[in-house]
Amino acid sequence: MGVVNRAAALELLGVLEERQTAAEHGWVLDMDRVPRECVLKAAASGLVELAGCDDRAELSARAGRPVRWAARLTGRGRDLLLYARSQPAAGLAAPGPEYRLVELMPSQMDVVRVFTGLSDRLQVPPAPGLDARMRAAVQDRVSGRWRVYLTEEQMASVAYGLWLHKMAGSAAEANRFSRDHGIAHIPTA
Repeated sequence: MGVVNRAAALELLGVLEERQTAAEHGWVLDMDRVPRECVLKAAASGLVELAGCDDRAELSARAGRPVRWAARLTGRGRDLLLYARSQPAAGLAAPGPEYRLVELMPSQMDVVRVFTGLSDRLQVPPAPGLDARMRAAVQDRVSGRWRVYLTEEQMASVAYGLWLHKMAGSAAEANRFSRDHGIAHIPTA
């Protein structure tokens, strides 16, 4: 499933799921106006199962005509649809004027994930909503950076998490965040 064909493949899987659910036999038949070439590509990716000779013979008997092909979603195809539907619909749209676009290197994202994962045990927990914002982050395939919109409070919280990481061993992530976004955690006495 290439980048260009991703949306079309997901749309095809959605159509197959809908028609397969509506069919009493659980198969999408060649007469259901689904492009065969697309079904074959989805089958090659393991997202769709094609009916074998025995199944096609039974389906032909039910339909009263020869069935050239029939398909249904595999477990992987269903999982892909479920996963794709669970992704934030807004993508990278700014949720409001109080948010700033933040780009994090993968190592910084790893640190923030550890930080938000410890939230119930920390004396200074992450800012409200930071965990949800990090789950909504999208990785830019060209730069490799994670892109997410954060409030100033959430950015300060990220800086604190990176400071904890800095004090535990590596300063690179905190230093880069400070350089890129102009914010660093400076402990007060």
